[in-house]
This record gives sequence, structure tokens and C-alpha cells, in this order.
Amino acid sequence: MPESSRRRLVLLVGSVVLILAAVNVADKFGPHHTGLVVGPLVALILVLLARKVGLSWHDLGLSRRTLVPGLKYALGAILAVAVVYAIGVALPLTRPAFHDVRYHLHPGAALLTAFIVVPLGTVLLEEVAFRGVLLGLVNRHRGAVWASVTSSVLFGLWHILPSLRLNDANQAVGSAVGGGTTGRVLAVLGAVAFTAVAGLLLCELRRRSGSLLAAAALHWATNGLGLLIAAGLATTSLV
Repeated sequence: MPESSRRRLVLLVGSVVLILAAVNVADKFGPHHTGLVVGPLVALILVLLARKVGLSWHDLGLSRRTLVPGLKYALGAILAVAVVYAIGVALPLTRPAFHDVRYHLHPGAALLTAFIVVPLGTVLLEEVAFRGVLLGLVNRHRGAVWASVTSSVLFGLWHILPSLRLNDANQAVGSAVGGGTTGRVLAVLGAVAFTAVAGLLLCELRRRSGSLLAAAALHWATNGLGLLIAAGLATTSLV
């Protein structure tokens, strides 16, 4: 890889990472639901930036040619997550994983969060950034393997701030890693590792389908359906 191309790639990826870092901090410490406003705006900015530096719609997973395959993969992904979650709720051993105080919501608030906040405030930006722009940039210069690994490692690191209270909020995580500073560190490390591996799966789904729609559907199903189940359990005798 020529030195000029390497510098260009580092500059472009670094610019995207800085933008995402600013969004992450703003979402964590700014007004409630900052991401719901900033997320779509930054996603649009990243797409425009990617197009300006030469990425095609296909590079970004947004080509019309891959819409139908993406839709098929999307429906399959949602169905697969629903089946896994149904089994998880049915088994007493795995049910505590759905007991999360962050999602003790009124049914109306749970529906609003699952179908508005999660898609627009979380899934849209993360899929455009990690499986669209970053994957496309690195793939153009270094190939699919480097693209998937780079995107997924950054996706894992993206979850450091959101997981700082994970051991307090989630019953299963708290039981596994304990409380205090040590538990918090272990929970964050686990979250980073888990989401990095999840990122690899999302990248592969994006590669096979050719469409961001497939990865976005799996991402939404994992978050949105999990939230709805947690909220439902919190209002029933199963808790």
C-alpha cells in the first residue's frame, strides 16, 4: 500500500473516529436523547463525507441493487433473534439476562423507545458509521478482512461509555462480575469484547447481503426486541 494512500486512509478513518467520539460523549453527558437528534444528522454528514472521498453507494451498503437481498436477510435476522430471545426467556437459567433496570418502562415508553429511539438514535448512526463508512473506507484500501476487524474493534470501543453502569443495571452481569470498581471494569471489558465480536457478525451479514439493511435489522432486533422483553418482564410476575 503506497505511503500516500496509507496516510489518506489514516486521516479519513481518524476524522470519522473523532466525529463519533464527540457524538458518544455528547450522548452520554448531554441532554436526554441527544443521540435521537444528533445521530441522524451525523449519519447524513458521514455519508456525504464518504461520497465526497469517492465511495460508491455499493461501498456504503446503500445500493438499490442489494435492497431485495438485504430485505431477505433482514427478515431472517429478526426472526432468528426473536426465536433465540423466546428460548432465553423460557429458560430460568437465562431469564435473568433480560432483567435490566434501564428498561423498566411503561408499555408506551417501551414501544416508543424500541421503534423510534433505538432505530433513529442508535441503529442508524452505528450502522452507517461502522458497517457503512468505516467498512467501506478500509475495504477500499486494505480489503475485507482489515475492514471487518477495524470496524469491529472500533465498534467495541464505542461501547465503553454506555457500559459504565452495566454491572449495576443488569442482574445477570452484576451477578457474574460483582459490584464496585472491579466489577465495573470487568463489565466494560466484557461489553467491549462482546460488541466487537457482534461487530464481526454484523460485518459478515453486511458483506453477504451487500446491504446495510440486513445488519441494521439484526442490530435493531438485538436491541429493540431485548428492550421490549425486558420491559414486559418488569411488568409481569416473571420478574
